[in-house]
Amino acid sequence: MAKLSDAAAEAGFQLVHVAETGSTNQLALAAAASGEERPTWFLADVQTAGRGRRGKVWSTEPGNLSATLMLRDPAPATKIAELCFVSALAIDDAILTLAPDLESRLRLKWPNDGLIDGAKMIGILVEATTRGSLTHAVLGIGVNVRHHPGNAPYRTTSLNDEGFPVTRDQLFAALTASMMRALSVWNCGEGFAAIRAGWLARAAGLGQPIVVTHDKTRYEGIFAGLDPEGRLILDTPDGRQFLGVGEVSLMSQPMVH
Repeated sequence: MAKLSDAAAEAGFQLVHVAETGSTNQLALAAAASGEERPTWFLADVQTAGRGRRGKVWSTEPGNLSATLMLRDPAPATKIAELCFVSALAIDDAILTLAPDLESRLRLKWPNDGLIDGAKMIGILVEATTRGSLTHAVLGIGVNVRHHPGNAPYRTTSLNDEGFPVTRDQLFAALTASMMRALSVWNCGEGFAAIRAGWLARAAGLGQPIVVTHDKTRYEGIFAGLDPEGRLILDTPDGRQFLGVGEVSLMSQPMVH
């Protein structure tokens, strides 16, 4: 644990490391509510009630990564959603630092997943809480390092199952450094164009047919890119759509409900 604290401190963060929790995002939100001002990582060995987007469960077994970074007033409230792309680049860079041979196989799926050969390995959930003019953002990142669920409605995998014997601690140490770099590039939202370009260079399904669902609405079209605000650009038979929310399914994959 000392080495993890040192890695976090070297990148300018403090670390709260717990053996088990329901949700690292909830730990971070509670710290924000209590007035914590320092940028802080919350790391759990076991997460029993983690949440993905739309209330989906993201639990963490021992050996996997479950970590949340809390930031105090990192940018104007309208820019907070961009941190999902910042987080995606940070964890992607951390993984490739340890497993560079994955570069051609690891892709980012809008807005918050990481895939190896189309199988999910990374989940991200960015949340925010505002009190008056002060906003805290929490950046939750889960990675299948040693294990992956076998009962998901889509393909999943882990780093170890793909033949990369990386440990959770190695990945977290790399993440603290890559997150510091990504946040520096983002620069409180001023540098989102560079983050957007980096994300698009690793995007799954770019230029290909995809399906986007939101509530009961279904859109089919060609994934044409991201607009300057991070919305997905979808070219459909009815014209170009700009989507700020939704669940993406690549046409070669089963739908995620």
